[in-house]
Amino acid sequence: MALQVQPKLIIHGGAGSSLQGKGGLVAVRSSLTEIVEEVYSLLLNGGSSADAVVKGCQLLEDNPRFNAGTGSVLQSDGQIRMSASLMDGNSGHFSGVINVARVKNPIDMALFLQSSSDRVLSDYGAAELARELQIPTHNALTDLRLHEWIQEREENFNKTMAGVVAEPEMAKNSEAGRGTIGVVALDGTGKLAAGTSTGGKGFERIGRVSDSAMPAGNYATQYAGVSCTGIGEDIIDECLAAKIVIRVSDGMSLQEAMLKSFTEANKNQRDLGAIALDANGVISYGKTCEVLLAAYHNGDSIGDTLEWNDGKLIGYC
Repeated sequence: MALQVQPKLIIHGGAGSSLQGKGGLVAVRSSLTEIVEEVYSLLLNGGSSADAVVKGCQLLEDNPRFNAGTGSVLQSDGQIRMSASLMDGNSGHFSGVINVARVKNPIDMALFLQSSSDRVLSDYGAAELARELQIPTHNALTDLRLHEWIQEREENFNKTMAGVVAEPEMAKNSEAGRGTIGVVALDGTGKLAAGTSTGGKGFERIGRVSDSAMPAGNYATQYAGVSCTGIGEDIIDECLAAKIVIRVSDGMSLQEAMLKSFTEANKNQRDLGAIALDANGVISYGKTCEVLLAAYHNGDSIGDTLEWNDGKLIGYC
């Protein structure tokens, strides 16, 4: 299949305040780079943007370093509940699952729901769908996440959230990150898609819903796609992903839409980040926090944002 446009790809593994030294930096960079390479190869071989997004999310969910799928943080009752969504910019369909448990890849359920008349399911409905699809049960718990929860239980859950980049030295610091994983892709036919998946923020009240299965945290049209990370409540308050994409759809450049949206978020003292792509292949990313764990393929080479500390709200390539 001949490519009509040069595919582009950007992924993220969360956001935060620190990578706790070169060990964390090197490990995260290696993980993100390997995933970018595999997913970009799929795009070069004619894979659709939705296929690439699902594949990228699966790989990130399977990596226990990130807070999604295996490696998800525990909620206040010691249970893992995950949320994920997929939006196909070509069809305009948004689908997702909220607070699903005991599955390996929540993004797979979001993909199935793309063709359903009921496209977002939560809790009991998501569990019923998993049984209907005969998805094998999966224990997403890691020793590090369990230790983190036990330690916080001894401290009466004084922290508002767990550390979300699973490095042993980071587990002692709840401010090490705020986490989701996400992928935005532009395929060889010029179509966009975005996907986001999370284990939540950790230690939260039972029933809390994150932004990851809302248009606030994940949105795409034929003009642009955005996946967010950070404090879910802040992302919801800004309705960040949908805001950026709608501004591009209404005629702003992606750079203008990102800058305006992140300037507003910074003024409102939000703690968040986002990755974005437009239909012209422009890659952009933004943050109000210190670190954005993102990597991308611009058609020529792979780059990342791990040492992006110039004080600017957005970057692009």
